[in-house]
Amino acid sequence: MSRCTGYAALQPKAPLVPFDFERRAPRAHDVEIAISHCGVCHSDLHEVRSEWHARGVFPMVPGHEIIGVVQSVGPEVQEFAVGDRVGVGCMVDACRECGPCKQGLEQYCERGFVGTYGGRERGTDKPTYGGYSKRIVVDEAFVLHVPKALDSAGAAPLLCAGITTYSPLKHWRVGKGTRVGVVGLGGLGHVAVKIARAMGAEVTLFTSTAAKVEDGKRLGAHQVVVSSEREQLKKVRGSLDFILNCVAAKHNLDTYMQLLRLDGTMVMVGLPDVPPDPPQVRNLIFKRASLAGSLIGGIAETQEMLDFCGEHKIVSDIESIQIAQINEAYERMLKSDVRYRFVIDMASL
Repeated sequence: MSRCTGYAALQPKAPLVPFDFERRAPRAHDVEIAISHCGVCHSDLHEVRSEWHARGVFPMVPGHEIIGVVQSVGPEVQEFAVGDRVGVGCMVDACRECGPCKQGLEQYCERGFVGTYGGRERGTDKPTYGGYSKRIVVDEAFVLHVPKALDSAGAAPLLCAGITTYSPLKHWRVGKGTRVGVVGLGGLGHVAVKIARAMGAEVTLFTSTAAKVEDGKRLGAHQVVVSSEREQLKKVRGSLDFILNCVAAKHNLDTYMQLLRLDGTMVMVGLPDVPPDPPQVRNLIFKRASLAGSLIGGIAETQEMLDFCGEHKIVSDIESIQIAQINEAYERMLKSDVRYRFVIDMASL
């Protein structure tokens, strides 16, 4: 065991404060990582405030968009070496034995994947602490290579926002000739626009904020629709093959289900604490439309996503902050006052 420093919420809804805790000593297959950057995901805010489920594991050190440099490796590690730049996303373990795990879909582990923070280690039941900290120790099976082409700060949010959007775009075979809608221009949505465009799709962005129209086009959207403008919505009704809904707030799903073509699909990746209004059944039946959901991606697919982003020079648009600014950043996130992801420079810890 070794001492580590980070920032934690000591109890639900409490502000984050400096926190000393213990990391395990690297085991045979472990990689010890000195963290250089950690993205601030909206999930972090939900988790520390216990808004999604019953009481989590506290004290809680958030952070699952981690970039760092390998500091040491266990004696049986083969894929990583000291000095490698690596990433860690939302998971640090899974059962590795169930059907989904054997398919490389660890995010759907039938026994539940082990979260990078707020969970408990398999075998020891000790709490997992995330990336708002100096170091982390992770089994090599859940560590990722970061392509040289990607800036560390800009790459950090790809470990959640990137894979959350890449996985459904790939699963539903988005590519050249596909008409894609992205709902919501935030941490997820702005990455989704970039990835869908790089895949060759024709991208329509939907935003409730007229001031974001030009930004949406800058990010790669072929057209931007202000969702509160009915006439703008009418022009794209029945025109989309696929919609990626990134909104994490209560809203009317029918507004977007009506925009799908025959056999179109809308996939939900935003997880609001208050459920959205359900769609009318007729909007499903009369176009053989589908409403689906998607959860991050497996480790192999996350590596594929990073390599894709490296090839296409895709990173998140970020605002770098010091760790001492984290509580202020959370308040700004509640007001959508960030374009489009906070990333903590961990040298400030």
